[in-house]
Amino acid sequence: MKRVLITAGGSGIGRAMAEAFDTAGYEVWVTDVDAAALDTCPDHWLCHLASATDEAAMAAVAKDMGQIDILCANAGIAGPTALIEDVALEDFRACVSVNLEGAFIAAKHAAPSMKAAGAGAIIVTSSTAGIYGYPNRAPYAAAKWAMIGLMKTLAMELGPFGIRVNAICPGAVEGPRMEGVLNREAKAKGMTRDQVYDGYASGTSMRSFVEARDIANMAVFLGSDGARLVSGQVIAVDGHTENPDPKL
Repeated sequence: MKRVLITAGGSGIGRAMAEAFDTAGYEVWVTDVDAAALDTCPDHWLCHLASATDEAAMAAVAKDMGQIDILCANAGIAGPTALIEDVALEDFRACVSVNLEGAFIAAKHAAPSMKAAGAGAIIVTSSTAGIYGYPNRAPYAAAKWAMIGLMKTLAMELGPFGIRVNAICPGAVEGPRMEGVLNREAKAKGMTRDQVYDGYASGTSMRSFVEARDIANMAVFLGSDGARLVSGQVIAVDGHTENPDPKL
């Protein structure tokens, strides 16, 4: 049975990924910083309370797993919503740390076992903020763009060992985290939450938010043999974003 490691797999997109890989027949390993979320995971998942930015903890999880067939480097935080002059340096650094350093650490410790096996897949959760600029979201956009650069480089570096590396770029995903973004943007722009929501939805050609399961389904595909020659790709699952902030 193939093994998948999902960082921040206790809730949200990560939880949907874990459920999808479980359904597809993988042995699921999950890390998260939310102990309560991990407590709700199925008993047959292998769950570890660990921050994606804690290299010692992530190294220990990788050692326990032995073989990592698929890595979903999914951990991330939204960071502040504010004009650049109002963003505190510590908040910028925290956002970059969880998103970018978390992906780096997970890939660093998954790569050796994949190299030994001569196969593997690394899937990085970036964002459409890693494709477009996002006003009032400088830390998040910077981190997500950097994750694309990390992915492209790892695809080149690890490809000769049979390891594929891709990035999924979710658009606006229904859920508690996006609700926080909507409310912060509404406050920053002097708009209502519903106006901001409608702006995100109308900025896609399909006029819709996406759901976590849409991201999860793409992750399972990218981890499968059906995607055996898909590597180094930036794949948006966003209903086709035409304009990331049409109502700014």
